[in-house]
Formats: sequence, structure tokens, C-alpha cells
Amino acid sequence: MTTTTLPSIENVWAWLSEVPDPEIPVISVTDLGIVRDVRFDGDTLIVAVTPTYSGCPATSIIELDIETALARQGVKKVRIERRLSPPWTTDWIGDEAREKLRQYGIAPPDKAGAPSAGALRAARLGGGGELTVACPRCGSTETEKVSQFGSTPCKAAYRCKSCLEPFDYFKCI
Repeated sequence: MTTTTLPSIENVWAWLSEVPDPEIPVISVTDLGIVRDVRFDGDTLIVAVTPTYSGCPATSIIELDIETALARQGVKKVRIERRLSPPWTTDWIGDEAREKLRQYGIAPPDKAGAPSAGALRAARLGGGGELTVACPRCGSTETEKVSQFGSTPCKAAYRCKSCLEPFDYFKCI
């Protein structure tokens, strides 16, 4: 890339789609929905990133990985803007990324506005209750939460009573 030729925004998005999330490498930072905007201000590429939560320990690594990936493509001037508003939500995870999570062994979060299996079950039972999370390996809903915290703060640890496999559930935010 020369100083007079800037890459297209479409190319930048394609490059960013190859940057894996450091905690869940099966999905990219664009799959996760944390890259909110890409634009040029003169010859400086600005990438707006919304962390999954304000204290996410991976945010600095994600920003460095984005800068590194863009530098490999010849982008010399990059500015990362950290956007905290609106706050990230699991609704920003696309359907394809949810399926990637499931295939990787992580139960994806329910989408807001769509009643979860647990909410439907609780409604049938006439009260509250634990969220019913389907096992990403065998599909059984005979699962139990082992811990509110899984391998990362954004996941909870579950166990399938049918296939006996442990798995993480990506918490709804």
C-alpha cells in the first residue's frame, strides 16, 4: 500500500474477520460483534471496538491483534477507538458465529427478545428456575450449571447429564 492508496473499507472488514478472539479462537472479532465501525480520517484508519464488558481482560490483546493484522496488510496509521456506549450485548453475535460456538463445544447465548428454553420451562412450571441450556455436543437439555463462572468471566460452567460432558455456556449480556 502506498501513501496515496488506501484500502477499501470492505477489504479492511475482510482482514478484521480473520482476527480471532483470543479467548475463543473459533470466532473472529467481527463474528463476536465487537468491531463496531471502520472508517478513515484522512490517511488514518479508525477502528471502533466495543469490549464485551468494560473490564474484559482480553480488550488490550484484541486491540493489539487488530493493529498487528492491519499492519501486516500495509496499513501504517491505525487508531483504535474504545466505545463503551452502547454497551456490547450478546445479540451482536451473528447466527453463523453462534453455530461456530456450538461446534466448538460452547453453548451459545440466547438472543434477547426470544424466550429461552429455560424461560419457557419456568413459565410452564409457574415460576422462576434455572436456565435450561442445551448441550452443544449431544443437544440434550438435561444439563446442570456447575458454576456461574466458566473458563472466562463471560461464560458459565455446565455439565450434560446425558452425555456427561462438561461445557461452557456463553452468558447472555
